[in-house]
Formats: sequence, structure tokens, C-alpha cells
Amino acid sequence: MTAEMKTNITNSPLRRDVKNLGNILGQVLVYHGGVELVNIVERIRKMTKDLRTEFNTETYNELKSEIRSLKPPLRQQVIRAFSVYFHLVNIAEQNHRIRRRREYQLQSDEIVQPVSLEGAVNSLKEHEVSAQAIKDLLNSLSLELIITAHPTESTKRTVLEIQKRIASILQQNDNTMLTKKERQQLEDQLVNEVTVLWQTDELRYRKPSVMDEVMNGLYYFDETLFDVLPDIHQELEDSLKEKFSSHSWDVPNFLRFGSWIGGDRDGNPNVTPEVTWNTLTAQRKLVLKKYEQSLIALMKKFSYSTTRVVVTDELIDSVEKGEASLPSDKVWIVENEIYRRKFAIIIHKLKQTGKSELGYANSDELLNDLVIIKQSAKKHQPSERELKELNKFIRQVQLFGFHLATLDIRNHSGEHETAVAEIFKKVSIAEDYSQLSEPEKLKVLEKVLKDPRPVLLTDEDYTKETQATLKVFKLIKDAHREFGKRSIEVYLISMTQSASDLLEVLVLAKEFGIYRLHADGSVESHLNVAPLLETVDDLVAGPKIMETLFKMDFYRRHVEILGDQQEIMLGYSDGSKDGGTLTANWKLFMAQKEIHDMARKYNIRLKFFHGRGGSLGRGGGPLNRSILSQPRETLGDGVKITEQGEVLSSRYLVTEIAHRSLEQAAATLIKAAAHIADDADTIYAREEAWEKAMEEISDASLAKYQSLVFQDKDFLTYFNQATPLMELGALNIGSRPMARKNSNRFEDLRAIPWVFAWTQSRQLFPAWYASGTGLATFANKSEDNLKMLQEMYEKWPFFKSTIDNLQMALMKADIMSAKEYTELVEDQTIASRIFGDIVEEYDRTKNILLKISDDQELLDSNPNIQESIRRRNPYVDPLNYLQVELIRSLREEEEPSDELITEVLLTINGIAAGLRNTG
Repeated sequence: MTAEMKTNITNSPLRRDVKNLGNILGQVLVYHGGVELVNIVERIRKMTKDLRTEFNTETYNELKSEIRSLKPPLRQQVIRAFSVYFHLVNIAEQNHRIRRRREYQLQSDEIVQPVSLEGAVNSLKEHEVSAQAIKDLLNSLSLELIITAHPTESTKRTVLEIQKRIASILQQNDNTMLTKKERQQLEDQLVNEVTVLWQTDELRYRKPSVMDEVMNGLYYFDETLFDVLPDIHQELEDSLKEKFSSHSWDVPNFLRFGSWIGGDRDGNPNVTPEVTWNTLTAQRKLVLKKYEQSLIALMKKFSYSTTRVVVTDELIDSVEKGEASLPSDKVWIVENEIYRRKFAIIIHKLKQTGKSELGYANSDELLNDLVIIKQSAKKHQPSERELKELNKFIRQVQLFGFHLATLDIRNHSGEHETAVAEIFKKVSIAEDYSQLSEPEKLKVLEKVLKDPRPVLLTDEDYTKETQATLKVFKLIKDAHREFGKRSIEVYLISMTQSASDLLEVLVLAKEFGIYRLHADGSVESHLNVAPLLETVDDLVAGPKIMETLFKMDFYRRHVEILGDQQEIMLGYSDGSKDGGTLTANWKLFMAQKEIHDMARKYNIRLKFFHGRGGSLGRGGGPLNRSILSQPRETLGDGVKITEQGEVLSSRYLVTEIAHRSLEQAAATLIKAAAHIADDADTIYAREEAWEKAMEEISDASLAKYQSLVFQDKDFLTYFNQATPLMELGALNIGSRPMARKNSNRFEDLRAIPWVFAWTQSRQLFPAWYASGTGLATFANKSEDNLKMLQEMYEKWPFFKSTIDNLQMALMKADIMSAKEYTELVEDQTIASRIFGDIVEEYDRTKNILLKISDDQELLDSNPNIQESIRRRNPYVDPLNYLQVELIRSLREEEEPSDELITEVLLTINGIAAGLRNTG
């Protein structure tokens, strides 16, 4: 049986679901728009499908004529028909992932799902990794996933909830034990939910506030992450107990979630200290609510009576002391039910937490109470199995504390320099700090940081900007006191270009006691100051920047206080925008390796924070592949990765999908850190030669990229006019402005709209452009070079991930649809020349990628994704054609109607849903 035949059989239930959902949507369309609407949608779909099979000028002209003839309100219904279809396909595909996972679980023990926790433990066993080595490995592992609000999810919360209900119905429908009546009831519910989806506005009528974004982020903690995170740890522990039964296991909490939402100030004036405080308050409110729900459930089950079981004296003492300070109406009335008496005390204290001194001061106090219960229950339980729910709750408290998710603070390096310069001038430390050379700045900063005395004049009036910066550090100090030090652990510095950028933040932290040098020379530090290396130049300079700091004795003591670990963030977006995706990814790889090697000399462990976007042009791709593509020597370091707003619903909306996503990430990290691979002996045998090749490829790619983006005077004109960049500003998808400082300069344009605009126009330029030139230039020099690239693809995870992501980018891009957007360029000479270059590079890239992977077609190695993209394309194409026509009308009208603007925004939403990418 061929791979294609196997894929067809495997995906037949998916096709069934898609067909059924499509038929239901057809019924809804008939009801709301009549047969005319259905016929128009079907005609357009058939023509775009025929054009993909074989281009025909007559069909093309007929399609364009059909689209131009559409008028409101029918036109809006046609747009929405294709958009809603994508939402339904997305749900069906998610459900199929769940179905496939269950199929693996139902099979015999010998068949284990690839990239699973069970598979990872089996690999450890097969490779004869000792139990002690596994324990050491797990104790050293750290994977943090940080949710962000940008590129913000373009799908509304209401629509997400409808999608979740539809997903639940599809899951129930897979039950083979359903009666005919039950199946009909599910079908009726499905029709109702699709109808509700059609009748719901998918567009926001105002930009979300930061607190809206905070609540959207918390939705995923509430719905899935609170339960899935402890389940992942427990599943790993269970697998280890099964395979290594002669050893005791207590898996540490190596997998955590954090957040940027409400703490990311870079370029977003809406993130004020008050908003950050409200974010921390909202997080605590949610986690306390979740704890209360868990405690009530446990209380119902712990009905043990002291007339039947023997409990510990410690439990009895703690209950008697606790009840002494409890209001009489809160005491559990059944004296023999000792555990329920204890839970009643805990619940009352929890309700007072954050409100009065009667509550818990910190989560450790709650943990102590839970451990008392556990130690007592173990005395009368046959095994640990009966305590799994209590163990899960204990792990939840360990994971989430009273803060739920650690909140990172981020701000631009320029903000700190401006504040420090003003402060230093006020106290005559430096008349014009900003104009000093880097060595002079370091000298001044070192002197201030080695002096225990403060430099702030508390009664002095500072500018509004400096006061705003100072308030952030006061907020951090107050947050540590109110919510615990885990509430804010890291301060990220955007556009870090020198060592002084980090020391400036340390100076500001010193002024509020977050970092302190005591008179006796001892250091106190409660904030990891982390650089964000974004541009190609900054990545290259990264090792030197960090070594300059590590050589300073006071900074080394600061790192020592924080567990000898330094966090370093790597930005994928701006590097790609600056130098192209291939060069950016290579410079990121080398920066990690070089910084890691340098840090080892100072006995400092690193935690690399990968600022990846959801889209391919911003470092996106499957989470497990992102982990594997890092330098092998860094895999034992801590790993931190952003989970962008646009991927949250696809990964964490449904419990089973959330579990599978996190399982894949955890399993990959465990195997990679243990250096277990299919070709363990040869996987990095020729890395030195490969690195030399990559350097050459990167140089050629960078030259090609910059020759167009920075050296062609007409490129920005083409970009602004041949993409819906300007129209994106009207889509209410995020609280941040599209550009830093609201500037029109290319350098200040955020990577989010940069990628979003190219994605909408189906060119996906940032995700692949110039890669073909780099790879082909190297391959064409000799036959041996091509063989080397093929070997690199086979044996080097970084290179394989790079090539596979490039293939996916080309597969999602579409030259035929992209050509339509060139009609929007006022000067067609510019359009023809630049688009011609893009097409030429597309063909060059496709040809060399297929040679390297030895495939006939793009993504032959991943038929499921290949089929998904092919399934979607005939439905995305009409939205592209419609978008071009609407943008043309929008730009021609001096005062476009609200209806026209709405239609453009609906096409943007639809294309994003169809490609499963925004920016």
C-alpha cells in the first residue's frame, strides 16, 4: 500500500466530517440567502478549482466577471460563506487529530504514537539510560511557554466558543455506541451551532483593550491549561513508573506557562503600571477560583470518618488550631469527618487570601496544608492511586501559585537610557549620559551599581516619560510584595545593542530595592534582566555583549543570586525582516551556540527565550520542531518559547489538542536533551563542514534579500500598494499600534503587520524570499555541494526544520492569487519588475528545495498538511479575488462606506482562517 493510499484511508473520517459540515453550511446558506447564494458560491468555487487544475483564460475572465458583478448585500454573504467554511474545516481537522490520538491509544501496547511521552520513555529504556540519569535530566529540564497578545487572535472570543461547541459535538459523534436517536440529536445540535456561527458577527467593533487581551489569555488557563499541565507531568510519571518500576518517581514541574499580556510595554502606551497591576489581580482571582472549585470537589470525596480510619496527629492538631480562628458558621459540623473539617478551614482561608490577614500569605502555606492531608491519607490508602486527584491539586498549586502565570515585563532600551540620563544629570553624575561612548557608560553605571547609596531625588520633578519608567519598577517591587516574587521574574529589553542597556535596567531596579548592594558587599537581586537580540547585527554582537557583563564582578554576583542562570531572548521577527528568514535563522542558531560556549567559561547556565511568531515569516512552525532545531549543546539549557495569540486557539482551545501539543513538546525536549535520535552516532558528525556551508548560503541569501528590500527604491511602494497593509489598520485585532512611534519608516514598522500583509496577498514573502538564491548558489557550485545539502537535510534537525518550513511557506503561497494584487500597484512597470523577481525567486526556491528533499512535490514528506492546504486553496482563492476588487474600490473612494470597509475586513478574516496564519 502506498503512502498516499494510507493517507487517504486515514483521512476518510476527516473528509466525511468536512463534507457533512459543508452540507450543513449549504442548508444554512439556502435559508438565509436562497438558492441564488448557494449557486453563486458553488460557481465561484468550481471556477477557482478548475483554474488550479489547468489555467484557462476563458474561465479566468468568467470568474473575474462574476466577482465584479457581485453587489451588496449579496457580496458580503458570499465572502462570509467561504470564511465560515474555513472555521468549520479547522474544527474538523482538530477533531481528526483527537481521533488519531485515540486510535493509537486503542491499539496494542507495541504500537505507540510518534512524539508521545510514552514513546519518549520507551526510547530512554531502549537506549539504556539509567534511572538516575533520567532523574538528573528531568531536574535540569525547563520548558516555559509564554502567551502573547500579538499578533492577536483575529477570531473573536464568541466565535471561539461556538467553535469549541462544534468540536465537542464532532467528538461525541465518533462514539460507535450512539443510538440512532442520539446521533440525530447531535446532528440537530450541529445544524443549530453552524446556524449560530453564521448569524454571529465575526468582526470586533472596537479595538480590544489590554485588559480584553488579558481576559482572552486567561480563557485558555480557565478552559484547558489549568488541568492539562498537571496531567502532562502525571502521564510522564506514570510511564516512568511502568518502565522503570524498581525506582520511585517524582517528576519535577519542568513545564510551565507564563504571559506577556499586560506586561509588554514596548511600543504600547496602553500597558500602564495600573494595567499590569490589574492583570496580576485578574490572574490571582482566576487561580483562586479554580482552587476553590478543586477543593470543593475534593471535600466531597474525602468523606473518611475517624471511626473507620486512623489519621495523623499532625492533621488533628492543624484542624483544632484552624477551627479556633474560624467563624462558627464556617466549621464543618460532622466531627468525625476530619478531612472535611480541614478542607472547610482551607476554603475559608483561601477566600480571605488577598483580602485580609486571615487569608494565606503565600501559596507555600496552602501547600503545607495539602501535604498534611496527603501524609495522613497515605496511612489508610492501599496505594498512591487513590490520591491522584489530591496529587494533581498539589501540583497545580506548585505550578500556578497565587499568581497563575509569571508575567514578563518588556520595554524598549531607549526608554531606560532616557530615564537614566535624566536621573544622572539631576545628581551631577553625568551631564549628558546619552552622548557618552559605550566604555564611558559602563564605567559610570558600574560606579553607581557598586555604591549602596540611591541616586533618585524623590522630591525632584522628572519628566512625564521618566516618571512613567520609574513607576514600572515601583510596580515590580509592589507586585513582589503582594503576589509573590514568581509573579514577575524577568525584565526584557527590546533592541538590546550593548551591555549598558542591561546595566541601565539594573540601576533602575536598584533604586527600588529589587537589586541591592548592601554595605557589607553582599548582593540581593530579584529580577532577571534579559536582553532581546533582534536584528542580524545584534545577534552577531550578542556573545560580546554578554561576555562584557559576565566579566564584571558585581554582575556575576547578580547572576549567581539568580541560580547562576542568565535569560537571553532571541527575536525571530525583526531579524527576518532585517535579513530574510534563512539568514535570520542561521544567525539565531550561531548566536545561541556562541553565547552558550562563552557562558560555560563563566559557569553560567543559559535560558534561551525564543520569540517566535505563529507565522512562518516570524519563526513559526510546529512547537516540537522548534525545540529540535536548536543547537544540540543548548538543549540542556532552559527553553522558553512564545506562544503567539494567533496559535492559542489552534493549540489550546480544546483539551485533547492542548494535551497533544504539550505532550509533543515535552517528549521532544526529553529525547533531545538525552541526545536520543534515530541516527544517534552520525547526527552531528560533520557539523563543522555543514556550518561552513550554512555561512556561505546565508551570505548569498542576505545579499539577495537586501538588494531588493533595502536597495530597490521602488520596493516599499510595491509593498504598500500590492498588499492590504494600509487596510489592516482598520481591523480591530490588537491593542498595539502598527508601528513603533507611529512612524512611516520601514525600520519602525512592526514585524506583525509586515508578515500579515504579505500573507494576505498570498506572497508570504518574509517566509521564504532569498532562501532559494542562497541554497542554489551553493548547490550549483558542485555536485558534491548538493549531496552535502541532502545529507544535511537527512541528519541535521536544524536544517531539516528550515527546509520543511520553507516548503510549507511555498505551499501556502500562491503565485496565481498573488498576481492579482499587482493590479493594485499604480505604476505597473514597478509591479511587473518586482513581481517578476519574486516569481523567479519562488521558482528557484521550489526547485532547489525539491532537489534537497528528493521529493516530487512540495510537502510530499508530510501528506496530511499537503492535503489540508490543497483542500483549502479552492476556497481561499475566491477571497483573494474578492479582496483585490474591494481594496481597489476602497482606495478609489474618498469616503468609502462602512459596508465596503466591513467587506474588506471580512476577507482579511477569512483568508487568515483559510491559511491558519495572520502575522
